[in-house]
Amino acid sequence: MPRIILLNKPYDVLCQFTDEGTGARTLAECVDVPGVYPAGRLDRDSEGLVVLTDDGGLIARISQPRHKWPKTYCVQVEGVPTDEALTALCQGVTLKDGPTLPAEVRRIEEPAWLWPRTPPVRFRQSIPTSWIEIVLREGKNRQVRRMTASVGFPTLRLIRRAVGDWTLDGLEPGQSRQVSDGPSAAAPRPLSLRPPGPGRRRPG
Repeated sequence: MPRIILLNKPYDVLCQFTDEGTGARTLAECVDVPGVYPAGRLDRDSEGLVVLTDDGGLIARISQPRHKWPKTYCVQVEGVPTDEALTALCQGVTLKDGPTLPAEVRRIEEPAWLWPRTPPVRFRQSIPTSWIEIVLREGKNRQVRRMTASVGFPTLRLIRRAVGDWTLDGLEPGQSRQVSDGPSAAAPRPLSLRPPGPGRRRPG
């Protein structure tokens, strides 16, 4: 059986086990299990779920866009996105490296499970902030941040909530747990484009 570890990666931690001489914080401060590697990347300034495993095939299925594994993000943005902006994100926007695939996007309330970030998010007192949920099936570099900026609502905070059906539930920043369920428990589901309204809450 492959080892599968779910980690809640804190802010300002590289999604790798070595700092390459930079002195940056790495996954080594959170996980002390030899032979496991992150399945896909999560930027240093992003937080949330990282799947680590010693199964190369699973790493490929999660990280390679052709497999279209859904990854769910909770995103705090500057301003209150319009219906037109959310519809554009759903349909796909064009970035410098090409168009994005259709995504699932909806407005959400600030998550009840949200933890304080250190350092706190910087925001302008004169401009409100709001939260949206985005489900992607690809992994362009800093994609979520570039997508929200392209429709006029810059990302302030980005938390990956789920990879497939694996979620952050019960994990504080820096905490991890090993799971026994295999890849079938997090298999991709068909894309369902949601309207810009609140919609129904995802299970789990």
